[in-house]
Amino acid sequence: MPGFSLPENYISDPEALLRTRRSRTVSSSATPPTSEPAGTAPTPNELMAAEKTLREFSVPAVTNVATGPAVDTAGKNFELRTGLITMVQASPFCGLPSEDANAHLQHFLELCDTIVIKDITPDVIRLRLFPFSLVGKAKRWFYQDKEAVTTWAKCSAAFLAKFFPISKTNALRGRIASFQQNANETISEAS
Repeated sequence: MPGFSLPENYISDPEALLRTRRSRTVSSSATPPTSEPAGTAPTPNELMAAEKTLREFSVPAVTNVATGPAVDTAGKNFELRTGLITMVQASPFCGLPSEDANAHLQHFLELCDTIVIKDITPDVIRLRLFPFSLVGKAKRWFYQDKEAVTTWAKCSAAFLAKFFPISKTNALRGRIASFQQNANETISEAS
C-alpha cells in the first residue's frame, strides 16, 4: 500500500509477542504487587495458564468432553462385556417423536436382567449401560442432564418425563376412553 508503513514496534509473530509478554508477567508475579498480601503465590492453574500458547487455549481439551454420571460402585470395579453392549446398541433410542420411550425402556431392562455381576447392584449396571442404548438427541439429553440422573430410579423417571410427554399419555387415555366394539368384532379388531 503506497504511503503506509508499519510501526517500528510491529511484531509479525504473535506467539513470540505473547512469550515476551508472558515472561514479563511471570517474572513480575514473583514480586507481588503492593495491593496483594505478601504471602500470596500464584495458583497451579494460573501458572499452567501462563505457560500455554494461544493455540492451546483455542483447542478443545478432553476435560471438556461430556461423560456420563459418576456411578457409585462402592469401590468395586466391573467390566461390561462387549457382547452386552452390542445387544443394547442393536436397538438404540434416538428421541424422535415416533419412538416409544416406554418400549425402549422395557427392552433395555429385559437385556439388563440377563446379566449378574457379583457384588454389583442391578441399578449400577443399568446406569452404566444406559448411555450405550441412546443416540442423537437422546444421548445429548443424557449428557446435559447428568447431575439429575445419579441413580437408576432418577434416570428412568427423567427419561420417561422427557421422551414420553404428557401429551402422548393424554392421547393414549383418549383412545382408551373412546374405545368401541361393534357387534361382529373381536376385542383385538375393535378400535
